[in-house]
Amino acid sequence: MRIPILSRLLSKPPLIAVIRLSGTIGGAGRGGGLNDAALAPVIERAFRRGKPAAVALAINSPGGSPVQSSLIAARIRRLADETETPVHAFVEDVAASGGYWLACAADQIWADDSSILGSIGVISAGFGFHELIDKWGIERRIHTAGRSKSTLDPFRPENPEDVARLQAILEPIHQAFKDHVTARRGTRLAEGRDLFTGEFWAGRQSVELGLADGIAHLVPKMRALYGDKARFELHGLRRPLLRRLGLSAETLIDAAEDRLAFLRFGARG
Repeated sequence: MRIPILSRLLSKPPLIAVIRLSGTIGGAGRGGGLNDAALAPVIERAFRRGKPAAVALAINSPGGSPVQSSLIAARIRRLADETETPVHAFVEDVAASGGYWLACAADQIWADDSSILGSIGVISAGFGFHELIDKWGIERRIHTAGRSKSTLDPFRPENPEDVARLQAILEPIHQAFKDHVTARRGTRLAEGRDLFTGEFWAGRQSVELGLADGIAHLVPKMRALYGDKARFELHGLRRPLLRRLGLSAETLIDAAEDRLAFLRFGARG
């Protein structure tokens, strides 16, 4: 009788590793966005330290780089499979575009009623200034070695051939996004609906369409699944001190870019 009693006394409550994925997704750049290089040690620690019973992704992202989205999601899946650890994604304000790509790395996706999910598409945006410089009498001078080196030059009239080449690039990226969502969500996706138009939906609608599995918040849901005594350990990117205090020009630029990205999905109460 002593061994079972001792075993119960020594056993620890299940550990839930929480990975916070908040912000736009992009290359290393100024260090403000989510990227695979920076997140690699964070994700590795979350899956391997303390043998967690599960990993929870706390996601709040309007998207960004499709490549970085793919790399981060692939890393999460790789470690989940290696360690045989279930993964749950919890959407806060937004999991759109690349943010939804990350959510699909989880085995199950949970959202708030007012969360925004979807935007499964690819976009390339810019401006055209050729009429403005003509108005001010500015002559554009550009010399290239390579016929397509000045493709989509914003200071020249839009060239249909450039647009066609761009579209030929966007389509396979969109297809990769669709393949990822289809592979991860499978038969849970609603039949007879085109969910890959770039449209986005609120939480309850997303559940009905199969983009999410239910309405739930991280702590109560994980305790319901893994026990009331479940422990939580947060893993996330460490920001430099000046960035945390908001005392650098880079912080202001990053904040402005993040703000613009989130505003596209900016329903407010």
